[in-house]
Amino acid sequence: MLSNRAANITPSATHAMNARLMQRRAAGADIIAFNVGEPDFATPKPIVDACIRALQEGKTKYTPVNGITPLKEAICEKLLQDNGLSYSPDQICISTGGKQALSNAVFALCNEGDEVLIPIPCYVSYVEIVKLAGGVPVLIPTNEDFSLNAENFRRALTAKTRLILLNSPNNPTGAVYSAEELAEIGRLAEENDLYIISDEVYEKLIYGDAAHISPAAVSPQAYERTVLVNGFSKTFAMTGWRLGYTASRVEISRACNAFQGHMTSCSTSFVQYAAVNAFRECTDEVEKMRLAFQKRRDYMHARLTAMPGIHCKLPDGAFYLMPDVSAYFGKSHEGQFIRNAEDLCNYLLDEAGIAAVFGEAFCMPGTIRFAYANSLDNIRIGMDRMEAALKKLK
Repeated sequence: MLSNRAANITPSATHAMNARLMQRRAAGADIIAFNVGEPDFATPKPIVDACIRALQEGKTKYTPVNGITPLKEAICEKLLQDNGLSYSPDQICISTGGKQALSNAVFALCNEGDEVLIPIPCYVSYVEIVKLAGGVPVLIPTNEDFSLNAENFRRALTAKTRLILLNSPNNPTGAVYSAEELAEIGRLAEENDLYIISDEVYEKLIYGDAAHISPAAVSPQAYERTVLVNGFSKTFAMTGWRLGYTASRVEISRACNAFQGHMTSCSTSFVQYAAVNAFRECTDEVEKMRLAFQKRRDYMHARLTAMPGIHCKLPDGAFYLMPDVSAYFGKSHEGQFIRNAEDLCNYLLDEAGIAAVFGEAFCMPGTIRFAYANSLDNIRIGMDRMEAALKKLK
């Protein structure tokens, strides 16, 4: 018999769709992937070279649970230079991926029955991580353009509210929260004795006039109440390397360290040594990737919004588009009836050979998330296929 905790967890829809994609490809199908939030670029060479050197130098043993000092120092330098935030190495906890860092923070701050306010649409794992920690996820609607609505947060407050979980740039919408929005949330946290967990893994993927601002930077009070979560996967195309971190008050960092010590212990040693080079030698590579993502965003957005009935905001960050596809609900083709976004995703996989994720997975029915972390050529082909498939629906 499974535990109640296991029975209460919903498997990841993004991983489920990726498993279906892999099965189709293994059977010989030509599938274009718009479902996975994984840069298609190779990890920059300075990082790879540094990893090889670390292996050759025998840096393959355990490290301290919260990471090696050179990497923690490099993270502190980055946070000061990029975000205007002053941290010391004992405020940093390096983890096995950003998801581990996020889990550490939630477990460190959330008691059984505590309520965690999460603006929606949201990343698929947020709700489940809160549930694993014994917390209660409370979903907060955003505005039509996916900006934060502080009044919605205020109306949701109860005596059990403990945390606010933010993600900017946002997965799945690409929304980038403004300084004014974040300052309002910071004041709300201070007035109601709340903590903020800020997932900032897409911070370098910003387009146009938008700017990334950490909630920890809006005021000294917000700094004290914020746990900043970041990682290397999206910015440096290091998804398989599994490296993330938190920055927070010392006592919170120590708690993250304690939890991690009993779950995964330290992150991979030679990966940590390699990551030091990410900040110091890869600025040009990061900018090249950002510019490529921006071209892909512009092209895919133009193609999607040219399709009848599809509406989509042009996002300011990350590498996702979240169009409303509800105009196709109630239509069918050769016995395949479209009742919701999940049905439409299945139809597009079967009929068009493209994979995307239905919005219900992100608490946003009526939408589909497309990741433009794919080549421009593949995006062109995928949009052609999608357009042809949608025309068949009657």
